[in-house]
Order: sequence, then structure tokens, then C-alpha cells
Amino acid sequence: MAKQRIPETDKGIQGEFNANAYDQMMRRSRDRGELQIQLILQKGITQGVALEIGPGPGYIGLEWLKCTSNTILNGLDISSEIIKIADRNAAEYGLSDRVEYKQGSGSEIPFDDNYFDAVFTYDSLHEWSQPGETLNEIYRVLKPGGRYLISDLRRDIFLLIKWFLWFNTQPKEIRPGLIASINAAYLEHEILAILKQTRLCDSKSEKNPFGMTIFGSKHQ
Repeated sequence: MAKQRIPETDKGIQGEFNANAYDQMMRRSRDRGELQIQLILQKGITQGVALEIGPGPGYIGLEWLKCTSNTILNGLDISSEIIKIADRNAAEYGLSDRVEYKQGSGSEIPFDDNYFDAVFTYDSLHEWSQPGETLNEIYRVLKPGGRYLISDLRRDIFLLIKWFLWFNTQPKEIRPGLIASINAAYLEHEILAILKQTRLCDSKSEKNPFGMTIFGSKHQ
């Protein structure tokens, strides 16, 4: 039986050391082919203007831009330190003209209604202090028919998988943050109960060995 959820900070990755360590971890994951870009594409997020909530150092969104044509990405992150790194990585990819990062919270997305063709986010759901508000904000900024994908850890992943993630997390300074994130993650039925109280109430969910994915589209 999973332990009770322990909420994590909603301040994101703060401090230059932590931001750089997280960048190293995500770059390593990219180089090992561990980023789930194909999942985004498989769910039909392949075109238009997209929003990534909690992009971190930007690798997932930048790889998505590489795999798509005539697409534009906006990234929204709470941490100013991580945004600086994401801007730097976008320049390294040669994609600065197709992506813009802003500082802000998902509970108050600084874009107009019906603005985006798609919204996606990886490993940030467990940090949202107001998940219902953020889910409603995702609905608000999506165009009718726009698609969304929310992927995160689960608190009830098997102990062996938790050990595997811990062992493979480098640099080792990031490991306590990994455990805190797992302890703050939702069980599937918990997030589905929250979703039922929002405008994304008809979302679909899929579990995987490492977590779960919530996805769907805004009604036309």
C-alpha cells in the first residue's frame, strides 16, 4: 500500500547549483534516449503552437521541435535560474527562433483563451500546489480540439523500479529530489478524482512502470 502523499515545493528548481545539476541529469537522459518524445507525437501533438508547463532545461520541448515542422513552443517555468539554462540550450539547438520561455505559474497561465494547439508537461504535476486551477487553465488556453498530455511519476511504483531510478539518477546530488518527487506524486485514482472536478473531466489515463499519462483534447 502506498504511503500518504508528502507535498513537495511548488517553487521549482531553485538556485544555480541545483539548476545546473538538474540540467546535467536531463542532458544525460537525452543522450541515453530516455526522453519520451514519441509519446507526445503518438498522442497527436505534432503541429501548431504548443505550451510546455515546467520545461526545466528544455530538452523535451526542444527534441519535440526537432521532430516536427512549422511548430512553435512556449515554455512556462517558475524558476528564473532554469529559464536561463533553457534559453542557453535552445541556442545550442539552433531553435531560439521557435521557442520562448517565460517565468510563471501554471495556475495563472499568462496567455489568452484558446491560444494553443497543444499543451504538454512532464514530471511537474506533483509540484502543482493548485492542481485543479492548473488543469482548468490548461483547458482555458487550449483551442477547441487542442490536445493535452500530462505525464508524471506515481507514488506506488514498484520498489525495484524506484531503486532503478535512484541508481541511474546522476549527478547523485539530484537523488534526494527524485525521492521527494516520488513521495509527492499522485496515485492514479487521486488525480482522476481531481480531474473530475475540472473542465478536463473526460481525460483518459494510462499507467506505465514509471508513472502515468493523462491525455485528451478540448471539446470542439
